[in-house]
Amino acid sequence: MGTYQAMIELFQERQDTFWTLMWEHVHMSLFSLLCAVLISVPLGIYLSRKQRIAEPIIGAAAVLQTIPSLALLGFMILLLNQIGTFPAVVALTAYALLPILRNTYTGIKGVDPAIKEAATGMGMSSFRRLRKIELPMAIPVIMAGIRTSMVLIVGTATLAALISAGGLGDFIMTGIDRADNAYILLGAIPAALLALFFDFILRMTERTSQGKALTPIIVVLTVSILVVIIPLFSFHQKSELVIGGKVGAEPEIIANMYKHLIEEETDISVTVESGFGSTDMAFNALTVDEVDMYLEFTGTALTALLDRQPDPGSNEKEVYEQARNGMSSKYNMAYLEPMQFNNTYAIAMKEEKARELGIEKISDMEDYTKELTAGFTFEFADREDGYIGMQEVYGLSFDNVETMDQGLRTRAVEAGEVDFIDAYSTDADMVEYDLFILEDDKNLFPPYQGAPLLKQETLDEHPQIEDILNQLSGRITNEEMQEMNYMVDYEDKDPSAVAKEYLTKNGFLP
Repeated sequence: MGTYQAMIELFQERQDTFWTLMWEHVHMSLFSLLCAVLISVPLGIYLSRKQRIAEPIIGAAAVLQTIPSLALLGFMILLLNQIGTFPAVVALTAYALLPILRNTYTGIKGVDPAIKEAATGMGMSSFRRLRKIELPMAIPVIMAGIRTSMVLIVGTATLAALISAGGLGDFIMTGIDRADNAYILLGAIPAALLALFFDFILRMTERTSQGKALTPIIVVLTVSILVVIIPLFSFHQKSELVIGGKVGAEPEIIANMYKHLIEEETDISVTVESGFGSTDMAFNALTVDEVDMYLEFTGTALTALLDRQPDPGSNEKEVYEQARNGMSSKYNMAYLEPMQFNNTYAIAMKEEKARELGIEKISDMEDYTKELTAGFTFEFADREDGYIGMQEVYGLSFDNVETMDQGLRTRAVEAGEVDFIDAYSTDADMVEYDLFILEDDKNLFPPYQGAPLLKQETLDEHPQIEDILNQLSGRITNEEMQEMNYMVDYEDKDPSAVAKEYLTKNGFLP
């Protein structure tokens, strides 16, 4: 009961945001469904008359549906050179094609041949026979496919938040990141109710269309088109700079710091687009010019983006210089000066568990590889400076490894479902869950200092932002960053307000 009460309180506090995200979800879902219908129904009708090519084309639509939705969304960023609603709609449309296409084909083919022959004998043309006989008789089957696609779209659209397309998935992703059930429910329950609502509308449309030709369906289709098209004509002035951010409190806080500093000292308008699900997604968005910069960590730039390990014995400054030079030569990108805090990877476990087993450093885990269960994020499990590095540098290969979203791993270790996790040194979770960080006694994890990453051409166009953002160079300690993360993750404060408070308190803003 406490979780539902927390959800209600959250709704009361976030009403404006909720209705905005609800509208984005409705618009994105309707847009995708309309595209799927306008492609699949005519194609299904055509295939019913060209049976020789029907199965290969329907098979191709089936292959699209087998692609993991998250992979398809990420691929669309590169294919379309965009983030946001458009690639999300394209991906959702691709997902929704199969049920409508297959049901349209099956419905038209299922009409009794004797009835079609009688219609032809009465002098009906192929088009008139389709409009008067075949479509009305096939409507129940076609509508069943459309209803299936609608439910599929509404559910899958929650993942579109990972490419900054908005929708109710924003609440869900925030809840997962913060291990907060209230946020998850505030996104998941309305999404489920929305799917049921659309299914009800479509079912009523199907019933009222029986015996009345296609008029009710045409009316609903027209209204849906108007709902989708009208917002497209509301023009908004595009910001000169778009600052991206990976999922989590820290990237969003820092992105808002960049925004406040730039807008305070220049006339440049700035928008923050946060919540990208991984390093790859954020970097792809920068590559295709959908964001102009984002916070990247020196260790991540070097190991994940440049596929290099730091030179032996490298300190923080040397790792940054290796990353800066590499990003410049390989990608023609500018990597500005890093802040002080070092949000390095760490291996953490409950302090009580660590004391019980006598584990103080990572190499102490050697005798427990068969007993301990690891809880790693998907990204950590596949990184050279992550689990792959633990296997190579420490020789540790655990029998039981669970991969999960970063917001779930702290809850898993708290509940005893896993024994240790990968973590970040500035996470508020370290304090909240009483976690003990094991000493990296073989120096596997390189320094991870945050710094702005942007294309060189962006810096050439706006050279003044270099000095503005470099004001943060060497500033913000681990403790200050951890405190700000705590304010966002556990006190539910707005990241923009937290960023502005820090900048004002430390003399960056008046």
